[in-house]
Amino acid sequence: MVEGSMTQGAGQGPEAERTATLRDFRVPAYVHETGPYSDSSHADGAVRPVEEPVEHPEGYTPTQRDLPVINRGDTLQVTIDPASVPAQQSAGGPGPLFVVGDVHGYIDELVAALQEKGLVDSAGNWCAGTARLWFLGDFTDRGPDGIGVIDLVMRLSAEAAAAGGYCKALMGNHELLLLGAKRFGDTPVHSGAGTATFQAAWLLNGGQKTDMDRLQDHHLQWMARLDAVEEVDGHLLVHSDTTAYLDYGDSIEAVNDTVRETITRNDADEVWDLFRKFTKRFSFRDEGGADAVRSLLDTYGGTRIVHGHSPIPYLMGEVGSEDDEDTTDPLVEGPHVYADGLAIAMDGGVTMAGKLLVQQLPLDI
Repeated sequence: MVEGSMTQGAGQGPEAERTATLRDFRVPAYVHETGPYSDSSHADGAVRPVEEPVEHPEGYTPTQRDLPVINRGDTLQVTIDPASVPAQQSAGGPGPLFVVGDVHGYIDELVAALQEKGLVDSAGNWCAGTARLWFLGDFTDRGPDGIGVIDLVMRLSAEAAAAGGYCKALMGNHELLLLGAKRFGDTPVHSGAGTATFQAAWLLNGGQKTDMDRLQDHHLQWMARLDAVEEVDGHLLVHSDTTAYLDYGDSIEAVNDTVRETITRNDADEVWDLFRKFTKRFSFRDEGGADAVRSLLDTYGGTRIVHGHSPIPYLMGEVGSEDDEDTTDPLVEGPHVYADGLAIAMDGGVTMAGKLLVQQLPLDI
């Protein structure tokens, strides 16, 4: 058992100038570059392996399709344990703190997980009083209802605030991807390996037409204003397990201001570079991982980092096989604590039949 672990064991457009760039904008591989992958889309949306490796310029992060999507079947039904209902705020103190991993459009799984923790009632309304809830980003793409997830989070934010608690969210790389696809479409952007477009990248990484059709200005404004980093009760909350945040400022306020200003300037190349850096991962894994975590904690504060982005089965090297595709049993039962106990991974891999994680902090190890 790995330290602190609680685990068990699209498309290509018709234009030639667009298909030539797909290699450039796939989200980084999860496990030691499991590709390379061909640039050809297939009827099932898969990206097929090719025989010859792809060469990339020095310093460029090779990118591939984010992760497989497995048909989960019926939504798992849960029974609420009264003991799991959050305690109400004590006099003068904040309510309990919860974090949510990557949702990726799986709204039914999200509601079930929130109900299981006593945060929402049977109608999906906030019922946790002064509890505090943080989403770690990646609300859309791959799953069936990303816009529904955003609408739910926005509604819970208002309901929690009215009850004396709060529901807040961080920006993930898929928020940047959806923003870019809507704003810039097929506008070419320059990257380390040539020319790309946000539209093609969004499709290749699970973009759903139904989400784009329902995307409205207030969704875009909400995403564009999300913070990238926050520190709560000694927990440094980020979306991605990367040190790239250090490129955007030496304080939490500076990072958040720089990210918002970059989005506001509406420069496609700048937003692309931000997206590319937010797709980096695995900085806290393997030798030197604890030091990478400390570099962020020393700069931004906190005693432990909490992130999503990298699914726990991939983070641990426990990659499912094709035989797993028809199962609805979760591959992950809880967060993964690693990097000398300094990092908590929260992406249970809901897009690959894993579990959508909602966890109260602090987490004992």
